[in-house]
Amino acid sequence: MSGFVLPPYPYDRLDPLKAIAAAHDGGIVDLSVGTPTDPPPQAVLDAIAASDAERGYPPSVGTPSLRAAAQRWLRRRFGVEVDAGAIAATIGSKEFVAGLPHWLRLRAPARATVLYPAVSYPSYAMGAALAGCRAVPVTAAADGTIDLSAVDPADARRALCLWVNTPSNPGGGLDDLDAAAAWGRANEVVVASDECYAEFTWDGPPRTILSSGTEGVLALHSLSKRSNLAGVRVGVYAGDADIVRFVSEVRKHAGFMCPGPSQAAAVAAFDDQAHVDVQRDRYLGRLRRMRDLLAEVGVDADLPSGGFYLFPEAPDGDAWAFAELLARRLGVLVSPGDFYGEAGASRVRVAVVRPDEAYDLVEERLGQTAGE
Repeated sequence: MSGFVLPPYPYDRLDPLKAIAAAHDGGIVDLSVGTPTDPPPQAVLDAIAASDAERGYPPSVGTPSLRAAAQRWLRRRFGVEVDAGAIAATIGSKEFVAGLPHWLRLRAPARATVLYPAVSYPSYAMGAALAGCRAVPVTAAADGTIDLSAVDPADARRALCLWVNTPSNPGGGLDDLDAAAAWGRANEVVVASDECYAEFTWDGPPRTILSSGTEGVLALHSLSKRSNLAGVRVGVYAGDADIVRFVSEVRKHAGFMCPGPSQAAAVAAFDDQAHVDVQRDRYLGRLRRMRDLLAEVGVDADLPSGGFYLFPEAPDGDAWAFAELLARRLGVLVSPGDFYGEAGASRVRVAVVRPDEAYDLVEERLGQTAGE
């Protein structure tokens, strides 16, 4: 009898390169994972310490204070009005990405296909697999955004949901979210928009799928990137009131509860924009600097339209060979693009999440190895 066979966790495959990079004087410069390293705002840390929410069970759907704070933030940053009853809490965003197909299938058991961008965060496809669904990648248009015209009509009829991700991980593209919402409504498919990098939109203002209305759509937001709170595990989803109500009730029965102190932290984080503006400047500066450092090893890296990743083509299209070169020469660890789908296999992803001193170290090593 055979059961589900788990694929290797992508980042575990980097262990050999991690050892090579770590052997350098000064250690590894790990740019492989988008883990924030900058400090969260003090007001958020104070909110955690003073929450007095450690003993009781927190509301699964989110405290009224959290939902109201998210409502204010959506209004302030995106100009959208969403009823607080159509907003609910998550334990970060990854568990929601991985779990949504399972919960939606309880609501629509006749549908069992999950559509997602062909070059994307691996949890979209894994969430489909964990729910027993077909994971069907949607190819990208020439500009790297999702090409909805490429969806097979038969897949559209079977689709449980369509994932979009703007700004996208890893490419940083900006999808036409109004078009995605319209496609979903025309095909009666839930469109789930992962918007956790929205605050780091470089081309124009931040955007949300909720701008076209809430019918048939969900927007997912996380404080991990926005406020350097990945370890606190808190985010929200918002949109179609009926879908939010169904999903939040299922999550309540399953015991999904964002910790009370984390929910208090989220209120403080959503209500403060100043720390996000500081973080935006940090990431944009690091993107530019790392682009210039990559040029020193002969690689052209375009700045993304959003997010804090560079996603350049590897020399000769050999991403693993280039990742090894960076590890050996510069002590830099990056992610080969096949982590994000076969269509990304010729690229590497570079996450500019390390403090500024890390890029000083890379520049120093470049000087030491000039001419190699």
